[in-house]
Amino acid sequence: MKSCFCGSDQPFSKCCSPVIKGAANAASAEKLMRSRYSAYVVGDVDYLIASILSSERHSLIRSEIVEWAKSNSWKSLEIIKADTFTVEFKAHFRDRSGRLQVHHEKSTFVYEAGNWFYKDGVFNDDISN
Repeated sequence: MKSCFCGSDQPFSKCCSPVIKGAANAASAEKLMRSRYSAYVVGDVDYLIASILSSERHSLIRSEIVEWAKSNSWKSLEIIKADTFTVEFKAHFRDRSGRLQVHHEKSTFVYEAGNWFYKDGVFNDDISN
Protein backbone atom coordinates (compact mmCIF):
# COMPACT_ATOMS: atom_id res chain seq x y z
CA MET A 1 0.00 0.00 0.00
CA LYS A 2 1.42 3.37 -1.07
CA SER A 3 0.87 6.17 1.42
CA CYS A 4 -0.87 9.40 0.47
CA PHE A 5 1.09 12.18 -1.23
CA CYS A 6 0.61 14.32 1.89
CA GLY A 7 2.78 11.95 3.93
CA SER A 8 0.10 10.20 5.97
CA ASP A 9 0.15 6.42 6.36
CA GLN A 10 -3.25 6.09 4.66
CA PRO A 11 -3.63 5.54 0.91
CA PHE A 12 -4.58 8.59 -1.19
CA SER A 13 -7.99 7.02 -1.87
CA LYS A 14 -8.85 7.13 1.86
CA CYS A 15 -6.88 10.24 2.87
CA CYS A 16 -6.89 13.29 0.61
CA SER A 17 -8.87 12.06 -2.39
CA PRO A 18 -12.30 12.18 -0.65
CA VAL A 19 -11.62 15.77 0.45
CA ILE A 20 -10.44 16.81 -3.02
CA LYS A 21 -13.46 15.15 -4.67
CA GLY A 22 -15.90 16.77 -2.23
CA ALA A 23 -16.99 13.49 -0.63
CA ALA A 24 -15.64 14.65 2.76
CA ASN A 25 -14.77 17.95 4.40
CA ALA A 26 -11.31 18.63 5.76
CA ALA A 27 -11.50 18.13 9.53
CA SER A 28 -8.84 20.76 10.31
CA ALA A 29 -6.63 23.43 8.79
CA GLU A 30 -3.81 20.88 8.65
CA LYS A 31 -5.98 18.36 6.79
CA LEU A 32 -6.97 21.05 4.29
CA MET A 33 -3.30 21.95 3.81
CA ARG A 34 -2.43 18.31 3.24
CA SER A 35 -5.26 17.92 0.72
CA ARG A 36 -4.13 21.08 -1.10
CA TYR A 37 -0.60 19.67 -1.39
CA SER A 38 -2.03 16.42 -2.78
CA ALA A 39 -4.14 18.45 -5.22
CA TYR A 40 -0.94 20.05 -6.53
CA VAL A 41 0.53 16.58 -7.00
CA VAL A 42 -2.47 15.34 -9.00
CA GLY A 43 -3.05 18.69 -10.74
CA ASP A 44 -6.58 19.32 -9.45
CA VAL A 45 -6.71 23.07 -10.03
CA ASP A 46 -10.49 23.30 -9.53
CA TYR A 47 -10.07 22.03 -5.96
CA LEU A 48 -7.13 24.34 -5.32
CA ILE A 49 -9.25 27.34 -6.30
CA ALA A 50 -12.39 26.14 -4.48
CA SER A 51 -10.42 25.62 -1.26
CA ILE A 52 -9.31 29.26 -1.16
CA LEU A 53 -11.44 31.66 0.88
CA SER A 54 -13.88 33.27 -1.57
CA SER A 55 -12.85 36.82 -0.58
CA GLU A 56 -9.25 35.98 -1.60
CA ARG A 57 -10.03 34.52 -5.05
CA HIS A 58 -10.28 37.88 -6.84
CA SER A 59 -6.54 38.05 -7.50
CA LEU A 60 -6.16 34.46 -8.72
CA ILE A 61 -4.92 33.73 -12.20
CA ARG A 62 -5.95 30.19 -13.08
CA SER A 63 -3.22 29.74 -15.69
CA GLU A 64 -0.55 30.54 -13.08
CA ILE A 65 -1.96 27.92 -10.71
CA VAL A 66 -2.01 25.36 -13.52
CA GLU A 67 1.58 26.22 -14.45
CA TRP A 68 2.83 25.98 -10.83
CA ALA A 69 1.08 22.65 -10.25
CA LYS A 70 2.12 21.00 -13.51
CA SER A 71 5.60 22.40 -14.09
CA ASN A 72 6.95 20.99 -10.83
CA SER A 73 7.50 17.41 -9.73
CA TRP A 74 6.17 17.29 -6.18
CA LYS A 75 8.30 15.09 -3.91
CA SER A 76 7.17 15.41 -0.29
CA LEU A 77 5.37 17.48 2.31
CA GLU A 78 6.88 18.28 5.68
CA ILE A 79 4.63 19.78 8.36
CA ILE A 80 6.76 21.97 10.63
CA LYS A 81 4.05 23.21 12.98
CA ALA A 82 0.27 23.25 12.96
CA ASP A 83 -2.30 24.81 15.24
CA THR A 84 -5.99 25.60 14.82
CA PHE A 85 -5.67 28.32 12.16
CA THR A 86 -2.08 28.14 10.87
CA VAL A 87 0.14 25.51 9.30
CA GLU A 88 3.84 25.94 8.66
CA PHE A 89 5.16 23.50 6.09
CA LYS A 90 7.82 22.76 3.53
CA ALA A 91 6.83 21.37 0.14
CA HIS A 92 9.78 19.69 -1.56
CA PHE A 93 9.75 19.58 -5.35
CA ARG A 94 11.87 19.51 -8.48
CA ASP A 95 11.41 22.48 -10.79
CA ARG A 96 11.24 22.14 -14.56
CA SER A 97 15.04 22.24 -14.81
CA GLY A 98 15.29 19.31 -12.38
CA ARG A 99 16.64 21.30 -9.43
CA LEU A 100 15.42 20.29 -5.99
CA GLN A 101 13.52 23.20 -4.41
CA VAL A 102 11.73 23.86 -1.12
CA HIS A 103 8.64 26.02 -0.78
CA HIS A 104 8.50 27.07 2.89
CA GLU A 105 5.21 28.65 3.92
CA LYS A 106 3.25 29.58 7.01
CA SER A 107 -0.39 29.47 5.87
CA THR A 108 -3.46 30.96 7.51
CA PHE A 109 -6.82 29.21 7.30
CA VAL A 110 -10.40 30.23 8.05
CA TYR A 111 -13.29 28.03 9.16
CA GLU A 112 -16.47 29.26 7.51
CA ALA A 113 -19.90 27.65 7.03
CA GLY A 114 -18.64 24.23 8.13
CA ASN A 115 -15.58 24.20 5.87
CA TRP A 116 -11.91 25.09 6.10
CA PHE A 117 -10.43 27.49 3.54
CA TYR A 118 -6.91 28.69 2.75
CA LYS A 119 -6.70 32.46 3.34
CA ASP A 120 -3.10 33.45 2.72
CA GLY A 121 0.49 32.70 3.55
CA VAL A 122 3.90 34.05 4.36
CA PHE A 123 6.65 32.51 2.27
CA ASN A 124 10.27 31.40 2.60
CA ASP A 125 12.49 34.16 4.04
CA ASP A 126 9.52 36.19 5.36
CA ILE A 127 8.73 33.54 7.98
CA SER A 128 9.94 34.69 11.36
CA ASN A 129 10.63 32.14 14.04
